[in-house]
Amino acid sequence: MSTRTDIRTGGQLLVDQLKIHQADTVFCVPGESFLAVLDALYDARREIRLIVCRQEGGAAYMADAYGKLTGRPGVCFVTRGPGASNACVGVHTAYQDSTPMILFVGQVARSDIERQAFQEVDLRRMYGQLAKWVVQIEDARRIPEFVARAFALATSGRPGPVVLALPEDMLREEAMAADAEPYKIVQAYPGASELGHMRKMLAHAKCPIMILGGTTWTAQAVADIMTFAQDNRIPTATTFRRQDRFDNLHPCYAGDLGISPNPKLAAQVAAADLVLAVGTRLGEAATDGYKYLSVPRPEQRLVHAYMGAEELGRVYQADLPINTGMASFAAAARALKPVDSSRWAAATEAAHQEYLDYTKPIPNPGALELAEIIAALREQLPAETIVCNGAGNYS
Repeated sequence: MSTRTDIRTGGQLLVDQLKIHQADTVFCVPGESFLAVLDALYDARREIRLIVCRQEGGAAYMADAYGKLTGRPGVCFVTRGPGASNACVGVHTAYQDSTPMILFVGQVARSDIERQAFQEVDLRRMYGQLAKWVVQIEDARRIPEFVARAFALATSGRPGPVVLALPEDMLREEAMAADAEPYKIVQAYPGASELGHMRKMLAHAKCPIMILGGTTWTAQAVADIMTFAQDNRIPTATTFRRQDRFDNLHPCYAGDLGISPNPKLAAQVAAADLVLAVGTRLGEAATDGYKYLSVPRPEQRLVHAYMGAEELGRVYQADLPINTGMASFAAAARALKPVDSSRWAAATEAAHQEYLDYTKPIPNPGALELAEIIAALREQLPAETIVCNGAGNYS
């Protein structure tokens, strides 16, 4: 535990906590409501890179992207009122995508709250449905406590955004407080009985399929789940915007269940007698509006492994719900003794070939063949290239 006894402003205390929790990058649109933080960030410029953005929605999206790519919370600062409103879209995306993110919002002085002061917004009500936790720090001495909790909450269980409101006078306030320790991620582990039950269900299946999605995946977890799929020759699909959860050229890969999926893949999910849903909520996009599996009780037998007990049973009643982080689940699944997969091995090979056939460009009228351009990019770009595009059917 820290034994610091020096007096610091709220802004300095906050930035010191960011350093402790290894936040190396911060995105923001500067505002007068958190000038004390900006001063402290300037002093910490050799340790924390500050990326100044033109609009708060963009800053929040950048923090969301940082969280997606690193697994660590993307940190964003915006000002009250209009800034908080603009940032909502990025926070909502982080919430739906289970991305770890921390949004700090400047707020009016504590003495002015509930008076409709200039650009005042009740941030708890504004963000209550968009974030895992919304809190206003009233006392600078509690900054280490609240920031540590924010990092832990943003990354544990089902990851997501956390919002901290910062009254401007609190940030200028001088206080003496002990620093927190670096946060630790908390994820559940699958039980031996659950894994044994899953293996038994797989051994008795005739046409299984595995669907991967969600967050908390690591490179090792992806490698482990690929080994599990390969050892058991399970056809494996990914969900909307989660294609990197499995090597798309692997012989077990069957395609992605996003917008406009391969109709043959959709039919395979509907015809499966066992669905192993790993990391995915089985949301609207992944199920074509909840059509592939009946709500609330699917016709297929369902193993649902997810990082958060509150999501298990929210839509689908699984035969075997497993509350687990993806890294621990993938490692445990890899360690299971493979089952006899001869009953579905041919279907797995056919599913991969159907994916390859479906992704070949189809000639379209016009001078510009966009499909050919994307195919060329796929062939020429390095495997680890990060490609950004828009959202919606047009993309």
